[in-house]
Amino acid sequence: MSAAASDAPIGVFDSGLGGLTVVRELMRQLPSERLIYVGDTARVPYGPKSPETICRYSREIAEYLLRERVKALVVACNTATAVALPALRVACPVPVIGVVDPGARSAAAASRGRGIGVIGTAGTIASGAYERAIRTLAPATRVIAQACPLFVPLVEEGWLDGDVARLVARHYLEPLAASGIDTLVLGCTHYPLLAPVIGDVMGDGVRLIDSAAAAADATRTLLEREGLRRESLTGAPPPTHRFLATDAPERFLAGARRFLDAAVERVEVLPLG
Repeated sequence: MSAAASDAPIGVFDSGLGGLTVVRELMRQLPSERLIYVGDTARVPYGPKSPETICRYSREIAEYLLRERVKALVVACNTATAVALPALRVACPVPVIGVVDPGARSAAAASRGRGIGVIGTAGTIASGAYERAIRTLAPATRVIAQACPLFVPLVEEGWLDGDVARLVARHYLEPLAASGIDTLVLGCTHYPLLAPVIGDVMGDGVRLIDSAAAAADATRTLLEREGLRRESLTGAPPPTHRFLATDAPERFLAGARRFLDAAVERVEVLPLG
């Protein structure tokens, strides 16, 4: 693979702020890579929308990122992964990585045999993508899925703790906690930001699986396998990243500065739709 190809950026997109959890992991695992992130803040959340609409939104963002000559595309949205990933892989001339399969692999490896829970948006849960992926890896595994549609608005509003977040978490998660599962997949990249609250409700005996971290690990593995990983040069300046939002860039900027362990100086506006 040419040096120019490996020097190209990685494209990442999500329905809003949640995919920044994937960006944070990519920055940690691949510190030499340049990233272009698109948060579709004008049309968040994706979860309640139809599969046709989610596919259209995903295609629009992928087409933009391909015009920016990205070398790989990370779909950092579980709903878009569950619904649109096969079509994106057919349409895109670069590798496309989703978050469902990596998260399912991590859950299957972590489970001690008492069952795996999956929480996600209504669209992700309705797709059955996680259940299929987990049962492909571990056919006898008991899988319990629960939609948690209010978690995304909580994260987008920055309500990561407090009475409201805990009340909503108990409403969704207490039946899962009572079911005896030993592993819970955070099947939306917004959800790791609520991990302390989720963990409190589920208890110490349940391991939380962060699909964002698993997706970043899968991206690193793919880049190394395909010869696309950018080399780290001694004395080279740190890579520059671009962040784009389809609406409310100032609000997105505040969220990005809150969630990333790195300075975000500006957010560009990408009008779509």
